[in-house]
Amino acid sequence: MEALLAGIIACLTGCGVYLLLRAQTFPVVLGLTFLSYAVNLFLFATGRLIVGQPAVISDAATGYADPLPQALVLTAIVIAFAMTAFVIMLALKARAELGSDHVDGLAAADDRDHDREVGP
Repeated sequence: MEALLAGIIACLTGCGVYLLLRAQTFPVVLGLTFLSYAVNLFLFATGRLIVGQPAVISDAATGYADPLPQALVLTAIVIAFAMTAFVIMLALKARAELGSDHVDGLAAADDRDHDREVGP
């Protein structure tokens, strides 16, 4: 089970890094989302998930689940949602201002230079 979870985390991390290195805004946003999913799974894995155990220690409990990773992941989900919404709005504004979805805004300028060299 641990190997499967490690493989999923590695796949999400690899896909996220690959998409972050793309030059358009939507793959960058998707890459950030994949990386946040990978981090959330990693935090869950570090908490040694135990199914069916209480999260609060009591005298009658034989074992317990660590509530800290669950709280961290819940906070990370909220932060990732807000970050994704902000980055999407920033990308839409950049697309409207620059006329391109290239992350550094140079693709539209390169296209105009290329059109000038080639001619009509």
